[in-house]
Amino acid sequence: MIDQANMSTRQNSMNATTHHEIPVVAPFRLDLTVSALRRLPSNLVDVYTADGRYLRASTAGGTLTITCVTQPQDAALQVRVEGGADPQRALARVRRMLGTDRELDAFYEQASQISWLAPLAIRLRGIKPPRYPSLWEACVNAIVFQQISLPAASSIMHRFIETLGDRTVHDGIPLAVFPDVDRFLRAPDATLRAAGLSMGKLTTLQRVARAIVADTLNEELLQAQSTAGAASVLREVKGIGPWTAAVILLRGLGRLDAFPANDSGVAANLALVAGTPLDATAIADALGSQRGMLYFCLLLARLESRGEVGKVSDVALK
Repeated sequence: MIDQANMSTRQNSMNATTHHEIPVVAPFRLDLTVSALRRLPSNLVDVYTADGRYLRASTAGGTLTITCVTQPQDAALQVRVEGGADPQRALARVRRMLGTDRELDAFYEQASQISWLAPLAIRLRGIKPPRYPSLWEACVNAIVFQQISLPAASSIMHRFIETLGDRTVHDGIPLAVFPDVDRFLRAPDATLRAAGLSMGKLTTLQRVARAIVADTLNEELLQAQSTAGAASVLREVKGIGPWTAAVILLRGLGRLDAFPANDSGVAANLALVAGTPLDATAIADALGSQRGMLYFCLLLARLESRGEVGKVSDVALK
């Protein structure tokens, strides 16, 4: 991990800054989309500030880049890219992660036919389906969040990133870089277990990491498959079951026809919104190819009930 002296060096070396505008498919709301992406305000990597900035630090080839996204108008995002990365690559990452080009008319039409979902969809109008910037990050999140509560999984992810991720400071706000696959593979098992990973999850992550490094598992391979076919490819990795594969496809590849069935959190959120327990699978079937949006809307409904939609990130309060 980068120490305090290196944090200052990194920050001072970022002298290349470019400004860009990205058009968005309306409706779009940055606060909703970032909230769905980060899950909780404790997220160290995806940071939302009191003045409406979304901040993300990343590295490529040893070069640190900080991306700052704001939405001063409904139809476009303003993006500031600081550091040595190719700005166009950084912009492509923003489009991917924030779903700026996604058209959701079909979802809104289908949601309008479901009495309890219609008002929620209207209230959350402007959320886009967010995506992690890499298959590796999608896999880590899906595997860490297997079979435990959202707060518990977030706590493990927090320690995982603190243990392996580089750190920097931007405008007084500490930012963390999500650790890449090579750094993960170099880390001793004892270090990763101390971060909170169970032996089962650690072993699954190691299998995924080795497959990614060997290029036997990559995004191009999955994108060439139907959603069912891509799920089958992922499930060839021991430790990845139907739920995990669906989360990877939804949050990593943007497959809106994927839905994590038999999810206790989804069931609880569904009961919260509908006012009574319902069959999530039946509702997902009714939404067809847009079923993945149900996952994001139910997640935001739970966050909304706790006052955490658009809430300032914990690190931005310090």
